[in-house]
Amino acid sequence: MSWQLKEGIKKKLTQEVGATIYAPGARQAMAFVYPNTYTIGMSNLGLQILYKEINASGFAACERFFLPEKKELALYQKQGLPLLSMETQRPLDCFGIIGVMMSFELDYLNFLQMLMLSKIELLAEQRDTYDPFIIIGGPCATFNPEPLAIFADAFVIGEGEEVVPNILRTIQDGREARLTKREILASLARLAGVYVPAFYEPQYVDDAFCGMKVSSPAPKRVERQWVRKLDQHTASSSIVSAATEFENMFIIEVARGCGRHCRFCMAGYCFRKPRARALDKIIEDIKNRPPSSKKVGLMGAAVSDYPYIKELTAFLVQHKIAFTVASLRADTMDQALADALAASGQQTLTVAPEAGSKRLRSLINKGITEDDIYKAVELAARAGMKNIKLYYMIGLPTETDEDITEMIAMIARIRQKMTGVGNKGELVISTNAFVPKPFTPFQWQPLFNLKILKERFKRLEDAFRKDRTVAIQTESLKETVLQAALARGERFIGEALYRAVTQEHGNLKAAFKSCKIDYEKYATRILDMSQVLPWSHIDIGLSDDYLTREWERAEKLSYTLPCFEHCQRCGVCGGNE
Repeated sequence: MSWQLKEGIKKKLTQEVGATIYAPGARQAMAFVYPNTYTIGMSNLGLQILYKEINASGFAACERFFLPEKKELALYQKQGLPLLSMETQRPLDCFGIIGVMMSFELDYLNFLQMLMLSKIELLAEQRDTYDPFIIIGGPCATFNPEPLAIFADAFVIGEGEEVVPNILRTIQDGREARLTKREILASLARLAGVYVPAFYEPQYVDDAFCGMKVSSPAPKRVERQWVRKLDQHTASSSIVSAATEFENMFIIEVARGCGRHCRFCMAGYCFRKPRARALDKIIEDIKNRPPSSKKVGLMGAAVSDYPYIKELTAFLVQHKIAFTVASLRADTMDQALADALAASGQQTLTVAPEAGSKRLRSLINKGITEDDIYKAVELAARAGMKNIKLYYMIGLPTETDEDITEMIAMIARIRQKMTGVGNKGELVISTNAFVPKPFTPFQWQPLFNLKILKERFKRLEDAFRKDRTVAIQTESLKETVLQAALARGERFIGEALYRAVTQEHGNLKAAFKSCKIDYEKYATRILDMSQVLPWSHIDIGLSDDYLTREWERAEKLSYTLPCFEHCQRCGVCGGNE
């Protein structure tokens, strides 16, 4: 019964502090979809920031939708009910605008299943003016929107704070003026940072993608938007809840973007330039956080690079405010930071070497040494942190068996170092396969040979199988292959996604097969560095040859310095402000 679902939603609302609820009809209503469960979605700071920004716009009301948990989903399906919003328990199909936060490729199917459950047409071309407009944003929308292009009316390319309000007004004005859907889409295409797939037709020669045929009024390339003045926008959790991955945690963004130039990292290229928030603004937000928030989470691509990290952590310690960070760079760790984290109850120091050999760390431009990690282990031990967690990737470009040998030896040495400084805690090694992403110097490289990947993961696990002080965590290679196929996918990949939810009961592998797409071969394909890429119509601000030059530097194991003020190397800051 629908009352059971409504009561379940209302129960979640009672665990929240900060939700904004407007009476239906009081403002232009926008549904905000996160294509995963409430627990995961409400832990996403990007969703929280946009939720607050939209509600603060003065004319729009934002209502959240999440993928139901298994029991709830079964009830929805049994009753044939559309998804209900958190705020007013209204169905998704009654909202004129649906915004989607797309952070992970493996959530694509969840998004389509949520639309199907709500009886909303999946294909954009089948929705009319007064059907919901579906707008997709988030990291996946920015670096490669094509696999979802047949479903979306428009994409937000880049950061949404200054783009989304313009989209909402444009759609509202168009409907009030009784414009056709095509006319409203044309108005959207004129907005900075808005990609409207209806005006872009993929072109092929001998089955090879060769560019987009662009129709007026859309631009040939859509420019990524990024916020120049972060302090003018929301920086922290708008809602604190006990029912998230970070229970009652107040999350605050201390900085955005990363200037370290790690060559595998999409976020490092798609969120340039690096920007730090003002210390006084952060402290003010922390002081004004809800009383129910037990801990503060410091968020950023490289938190320990925040220029005022010492002052911020000193404030937190002085006022006895518990805090945590996701991970730290080993080369920026110092005793004061380690002590502050330990005093806040953090028992695990998390560091990401990413690669186990010096050669591969040079290839990816990581910029940390094994000695940096030893130092971090010592600092953590002195501070009283018991456990160390290290992130590694297997299958990086040019990787050999010798690199895995060095990784195993490195892990063993770190374990010995922990024991040597009196740390008897656990060493956790979290590993995943490298997945090539668009707009990185590795975008042309393939997902590594699957047979070799399996062998190397097994070799790592076998090396520490008898050591109870070392825990090896690995991810599903089956999911890795699907992620890789979607990450660099062309528009026709959307056909497989469509078939997966309409004919194959959510089985994407079966859908690829029925579409005659060898997804493993597709995921492991090498892209020609001279060819036009499926995402070439997106302009993230990098100069045309920058990624090529960075790949050449990677091959030479050359180090690229971090971003610095007035730098013009990549093109993002050079004359674009």
